[in-house]
Amino acid sequence: MANRRGTPGETPVGRTFLYDLYQKRLRRDLTGRELPHHVAMIVDGNRRWAKQRMLETAAHGHRAGAAKIREFLTWCDDLGIKVVTLYLLSADNLTNREDAELNALVDIIAELADDLSKFRDWRVQHVGADDGLPEPLVESLRRAQSSTSGHSGLHVNLAVGYGGRREIADAMRSIVRHHGENGGTLDDLAEVLTPEMIADHLYTGGQPDPDLVIRTSGEQRLSDFMLWQSAHSEFYFVEAFYPDLREVDFLRAVRDFANRHRRYGS
Repeated sequence: MANRRGTPGETPVGRTFLYDLYQKRLRRDLTGRELPHHVAMIVDGNRRWAKQRMLETAAHGHRAGAAKIREFLTWCDDLGIKVVTLYLLSADNLTNREDAELNALVDIIAELADDLSKFRDWRVQHVGADDGLPEPLVESLRRAQSSTSGHSGLHVNLAVGYGGRREIADAMRSIVRHHGENGGTLDDLAEVLTPEMIADHLYTGGQPDPDLVIRTSGEQRLSDFMLWQSAHSEFYFVEAFYPDLREVDFLRAVRDFANRHRRYGS
């Protein structure tokens, strides 16, 4: 895992001329370069952002983060990235967060799913387990996925109630179940089981693995996110809390990806 950090540096107030000039230069530098097809984002730092500003509740940070998400997805879409996965709510969050914060976050994610389903020609998909999620949130995610299933634009995966280890376990259960339904035995399965078969039964089955995984807030860990899919991913860590993420931070991450030589063991 690469250990490179993107630092926000000194940010001028507003979108100044120099900031815009630098942003355009970054975009120009990416012309003709190899860009990630699939970007995964670990959305982190919303609570600390709210605390840093002495706001009353963590919900203020989560709402600021949700507002940034559509902006971030627009940057990705405009750059030509095809798939984005957003880690919004982990399976661990469902048991470790206080009820008041969790209830607010659930409402915010439901509103976000609805908003994204009506923006551009994006296709929204829920990746994660339904059990443990409040039914209104499950319904919102289902509606967003159903209403955009025919869209051909940016594919947006919302990782909600998601855990990487649980995903692998669910994939194996699915494989065993289908194999048994077709009359196979465990001994038969042991002979034919392949990494490709497991990948096909993940929540993201049929999608390309993420080329680039970005995490905000300065933390450098995966937190049970896309453990299988990120085996060959490049990693980039940004110091900024997610609501403070700027387009130049994102473009630096993509430029860093373009400058790396992906050897895949060669």
